[in-house]
Amino acid sequence: MNSNKSKGKLRKELGLIDVFAIAAGSMISSGLFILPSIVYREAGPSIVLAYLLAGLFMIPSIMSKAELSTAMPKAGGTYFYVERILGGFWGTLGGFANWFSIALKSAFALIGIGVFLDIIFPGFDYRVVKLIAVIFCIVFTIINLRSVKTSGRTQVILVAGLIFSLGIYVLLGWIHAEPHRFTPFMTGGLKALFTTAGMVFISYGGVTKIASIAEETKNPKRTIPYGMFLAFFVVNILYVAVVAVTVGVLDVEELTTSLTPISHSALKFMGRGGEILMAVAGLAAFITTANAGILSASRVPLAMSRDNLLPDIFGSLHDKYKTPKNSILATSLFMILLIVALDLKTLVKVASTFMLILFILVNFALIVVRMSKLPYYRPGYKAPLFPYMQIGGILIYSFLVFEMGRIPVILTFLFILLILTYYLVYAKKRITRQSALMMLIRKAAATEFVADKNFEAELIQILRERDEITEDRFDRLIKAATFLDIEGPINMQEFYKMVAGIIAKNSGDDEKVIYDLLLEREKLHSTVVHPGIAIPHIILPGVKKFIIIPVRCKKGIIYSTSQDPVKIAFVLAGTMDERNFHLKALMAIAQIIQDENFEKKWFDARNIEELRSILLFSGRKR
Repeated sequence: MNSNKSKGKLRKELGLIDVFAIAAGSMISSGLFILPSIVYREAGPSIVLAYLLAGLFMIPSIMSKAELSTAMPKAGGTYFYVERILGGFWGTLGGFANWFSIALKSAFALIGIGVFLDIIFPGFDYRVVKLIAVIFCIVFTIINLRSVKTSGRTQVILVAGLIFSLGIYVLLGWIHAEPHRFTPFMTGGLKALFTTAGMVFISYGGVTKIASIAEETKNPKRTIPYGMFLAFFVVNILYVAVVAVTVGVLDVEELTTSLTPISHSALKFMGRGGEILMAVAGLAAFITTANAGILSASRVPLAMSRDNLLPDIFGSLHDKYKTPKNSILATSLFMILLIVALDLKTLVKVASTFMLILFILVNFALIVVRMSKLPYYRPGYKAPLFPYMQIGGILIYSFLVFEMGRIPVILTFLFILLILTYYLVYAKKRITRQSALMMLIRKAAATEFVADKNFEAELIQILRERDEITEDRFDRLIKAATFLDIEGPINMQEFYKMVAGIIAKNSGDDEKVIYDLLLEREKLHSTVVHPGIAIPHIILPGVKKFIIIPVRCKKGIIYSTSQDPVKIAFVLAGTMDERNFHLKALMAIAQIIQDENFEKKWFDARNIEELRSILLFSGRKR
């Protein structure tokens, strides 16, 4: 396991506003400023409804990615989840597809900058447009190399200006929209409506890019889902409102012939100043998409390098700024190559197909990881309507893949064959992890589920980093502790015999002596501290010994007929020199059992590892 082999750690510098800006900025670009005129030819005024439907299609993936991001906030996002849950080949495919898709769409956005500059400064030819795109790519590369925080703040400023400009457009344009332009509404029928929704759907894909930089997010359990949902909600409203105003202001011929319909519409009711304002907004939209693209795409080679699927050089962090310098540079060079050498239109369709495949994998991955019931899979947010929403998403995305056309599907198939060859020749021999899918298959074939220890240890480390937990001695003892999970009912004497055997095995002391100490301690004063909860504790001979035995007895340990049966116990045994730590352990246990949900979690736990995880990841102070 080499998930942390790169030098140093990525800095957690992104807050809720940064996450919102990155997600929102990734969504608003060609899908709003160019696409309406293209899809209007297919569906007429019903494109307003098509934009709304496209947003609804995105919900399963937003929900699934939000859950996976809060459970495993690691660089690489989709790649990391797919690799850990579905296995090495699908992870390799997902990693390259994710990197390629985001980088290509960002390159396309950079070229879009030149298109809108031509409105402000007419006369550019296509070579100048490409040169401008390369220059902006270099600028964003420098910004991303310096700091993720700098990149995030740049994004916040740009997105704020973009949303403000679009808000003005909607408010001023609404009164100029003419109702007659919305009739007939469904000019192409239901088929055209759903086909258009499929074309528009990809515009919403940027909202999930934030998963790639989850490792650099503060408090990801809260920040990622809130940021994603807020961005989706705001942008969805903007999309529908802006498209409705544009349809209501422009004549059919104007809307179907203009490459910049928003700016053209603004010219009609705001004059030349409004046209320039929307051109600047378009520039900001493409800039935010490109900047967010470099930021998120560059984390994929970093994550793949950590897992030995790419050479170590991609995992290197900048000594001062702690940014993945070589991964950023490789991503930027790839984008420049695309800008200079290739016609992007066909490849953008291929990239969109890759995105749909990734969404299918993400939804399937969530189904697998939930069904595997890993004890250390503890998301901060859980997607509702599981698994029906995920299954629905898989069906919708599969349909949309084939709607992309024959050439993108063929190119995607060839890409998959190429990645399969790379995996078999280079990557397969470097993977030692067992995926959650394989664990689930083993679980179905065996009577007892045994989790992969490497994957389990990695999940534990991820949770500690996510929740900023500093492991203390109590945690280390719990990790190594022998747990007792007893069906019961049993009496106190039988229970103490079991406990004495465990303590004797771990301390080297005589089992009979330990048993007598337990009984003697109970005679002095009952160790039942609360109805149903006991903390038996004894002093062992010698020095430097301390043992904790957590206990669950579902039907209860009978201490006396006058007391409720004990169903939860923590047995403490330590030498005299450990008295200070004994008090600290008691304080830790007290904090844990005071959690109002503790008892429910304790009795709902399916096995000992889940009991252990409850103690390790409680909200106690350390």
